[in-house]
Formats: sequence, C-alpha cells, structure tokens
Amino acid sequence: MTTSDRPEVEERDFRRPPAPPGPPPVSNVWVYNGKAYDLSEWISKHPGGEFFIGRTKNRDITSIIGSYHKDPERIERMLARYSLDRDARPEDIHPKANAPDFLFKEGFDSWRDTPKYRFDNKNDLLHKVKARLKDPEVAARMKRMDRIFDIVVIVLAIAYFAVQGVRLAEPAWLPLPVFVLAMVLLRSSLAGFGHYAIHRAQKGMNKIYTNAFDINYVALAFVTADGHALLHHPHTQSEVDIKKNVFTMMMQVPRLYRVPIHTLHKFGHTVTGMTIRLLDVVRLTRKVGVKEMYGSMRGALPHFIGSFGMRALLLGELIVFTVAGDFLAWALQFVITLWISTFLVVASHDFEVETDALPESDTEDWAINQIEQAYDLKVIGNRYVDCFLAAGLSSHRVHHVLPYQRSGFANIATEDILREESAEFGVEWLPAKSFFTDRFPKQISTYLLAPSREAEEKNWGFVREHLSPTALKTCATYTVQGFTGIGTV
Repeated sequence: MTTSDRPEVEERDFRRPPAPPGPPPVSNVWVYNGKAYDLSEWISKHPGGEFFIGRTKNRDITSIIGSYHKDPERIERMLARYSLDRDARPEDIHPKANAPDFLFKEGFDSWRDTPKYRFDNKNDLLHKVKARLKDPEVAARMKRMDRIFDIVVIVLAIAYFAVQGVRLAEPAWLPLPVFVLAMVLLRSSLAGFGHYAIHRAQKGMNKIYTNAFDINYVALAFVTADGHALLHHPHTQSEVDIKKNVFTMMMQVPRLYRVPIHTLHKFGHTVTGMTIRLLDVVRLTRKVGVKEMYGSMRGALPHFIGSFGMRALLLGELIVFTVAGDFLAWALQFVITLWISTFLVVASHDFEVETDALPESDTEDWAINQIEQAYDLKVIGNRYVDCFLAAGLSSHRVHHVLPYQRSGFANIATEDILREESAEFGVEWLPAKSFFTDRFPKQISTYLLAPSREAEEKNWGFVREHLSPTALKTCATYTVQGFTGIGTV
C-alpha cells in the first residue's frame, strides 16, 4: 500500500529508461524518501553494524529506516550530511535489489515495485506504540526479558551438545525416538534464537551468533539475513518480499518426488553446497572490496568465521555419527528437522496465496499493514515455550511491527501494548493460529500435493508429470544443484 500525499513520489516515472550516454551513474547511492544519498562513509560507523548499510546500497531504504529505528526523525537529520542534493533516479536503484533474479517474479523492477511508505505521521500506530515503549518501567522490563531469553538460549545450547554426546557415548541411555525428538526441538529452538540474532545489531560476537539460524538445515544466515531482515520485514507480502518465493525451485519437481528429491537437495547443501556458496561470497567480497561491503576486514571476519564454523559443525556432526555407526539417528533427525523447519519458515504469512490474490489493504499505516499480513503461531499454546518451538514466531505480529526488538520474550512483554493500541485504530486482533492443525495441513496441500510447475503450465496428467524425460531431468538437476549450492535459501 502506498501513500497518496507524496507528490514527489506520485509524479515520478516508474519506467526504467535506457541507460543514458556518457559515464555510468554514481554507484554509491542509497534512496530515502525519494532523495539520493551516499552513505559509503557511514558503513563502518553504523551502530547497527556495517552489514545493514553495505547491503542496502542501490536500494530504497525508506521503510528500513522507518521500521528498524526507534527515532527515524533523528536518523533523517543525520542522513542530511550525506545528501547528494538531488532526487533519486531509476539508475540509482538496482533492478533486483542486488539479490538473485530467481527470487522475484518475471518483470520485477525494484525502482517501480518497492512499496512507498511514510513514517512521519506522529499519530499513526507505530508512533503510538513507540511512545508507550519509552516508559522507563516498560523499557526496564524489556531488558529483563532479553536477559532471560539469552539465559534460556545458553541452557538450550548446552542441552544441544549434551544430547548428541550422550547418544554417541551411550545410545541405550537415549533411545532413538527420544534422541530424534530432542534434536528436532533443540534445532528449532536454537534457530529461533538465530532468527532474533539476525535482527540485532550485527556487531561483535553477534555476527557469529547469527549463524544459529542455520542449525535447522533450512537456510544460510550469511545470505538470508539480507532477504529476511531487509527485504521481507519492511515490505511484507509485496513483490519485494522474497521470503514468499523460497519454494520456487522445489515446486519444479513432480509432487511424488518432491520430498525425497528436496531432502537430497538439502543434504547436498549440508555436505558441500552451502560451503560453496560461502566461497562465492568470499570471491564477491574480494571483487567488490571489503570496504564496500563491510567497511573493513575487522567488520567482515566475524561473519565469515561464524558462517564457515556453522557449516563445519553441521558437516562434522554427520561425519561423527556416521563413523560411530549411528547414521540412522542423524538421518532421522535431519529429515524431520528439515521439513518441520521448512514449513515453519512460511507458516506465519499467507505465502501460499499469490500476491495478486491477497485482499488489498485499505490502510496507509505501515504498522497496521504489518499486523494484517502476519500471524502469531502456537504449537503447545504457551507463548514463552512456543517462542522457541515455533522458531521465534509466537508473538510474530509484534516482531513485525517492532523488528528491532532483541528477543521473543521482549515481544511477548510488549504484545499487550500493541494489542491495546491496535484496538484504538479499529484493528481486529485475531487469535494465534495453530501450526499443526491450521497452517501445516494447508501448506502440505499447497507445497507437497500440488502438481509441478511444468505440469501446470503444460496441463499434463499425473503420469506424464512423473515420467516425462524433462521431469526426470529436473529431478537430477535439482539434486546436483544442492551439492553445488544452487537453489532454495
């Protein structure tokens, strides 16, 4: 939903013109409220870490600044010193937001398709909520909840290694079903911590902790932190939101082969694929320049250490369990963790519904739109437990309105405030949806039982969908792509 009171935006021509003659346009451009800025010198100074500035070059960062800062007006005043004193132009914006093309629909252009919001209305929902969060008692409670959250994470991390150690040392003490269940729960819980670590300032040790996001085998935090924090959250359910396309390549596989082939694909990611992708990032960093992407080598090193360290941990676990003759235990926890976590990734939004088919929002208030586009999830019904079991999504609507908060417990602590303020704006606060009884069945129908993309496009029947030479080739290609680091997230 865009605003209607910004003539400088409304009157812009959103068609991307041919490249002008002469020298190439200035590449170090960030766009905010329709104006051009050069934030190159701010990359290494950003209190939230170099990553968030370096990665948003050649993008419209209006919604990012508005949603991720407690006081966007102060940030706007700071930006003035980096102004290029001109309006933004199409050539300032990368057509695909510097992200892989396959994550966007055909014809997507970031200049035209990035939603335009304003965050300067003092009477909107976001300002009302932030005003209440400034109360000293509320602020102190949030800090306490952050500390408790971190303590729980430390206990979970100890349990994670202890469970594997007991299984390897004395399998009889930890029967296979108990071990598998424990690993699924612990991996989901630690990935939930990684989810919040991605939203914290990318500085110091947190650059390493962020990689806990990878522990459930689904994604690569080093890469998806961008798509999740900087594209999904500020622009939820828009064409910029690449999170809704994480299943794009899997849906090419015929439905009966989808589970085994995608599992092999992700096994390949665990063994070699994600490491290959990391090496590609290293090469890209050398090509573009460490200063351009991270401000300095000191800023880049923790991200690389954490990413390669997590890939070594996941591969090392596979090797140790195989050598110990307990590959079955590793394989069962891998498969169950992978699939439950995969569906959790898209359980908190209507990603199975095409963007064009979603009801159009009738609000220009960014925070209201976020509430309407997100769900809270429940697994057992206790928000503090579900915060971990649902990978951080038990108070998901608060997380979307206040994405800079440091923990799921802080979100739970501020949920009443958001609900009360939402009521003042006439926003209906729907109950949390059950992952297993509501979202999971719908996702199975959409993502596992639906015909392959090729079968839909060519109107093939069930037999031809599965026996066509091109379908079998797709399966083989997709499997190999996993080992080479291509495809999915």
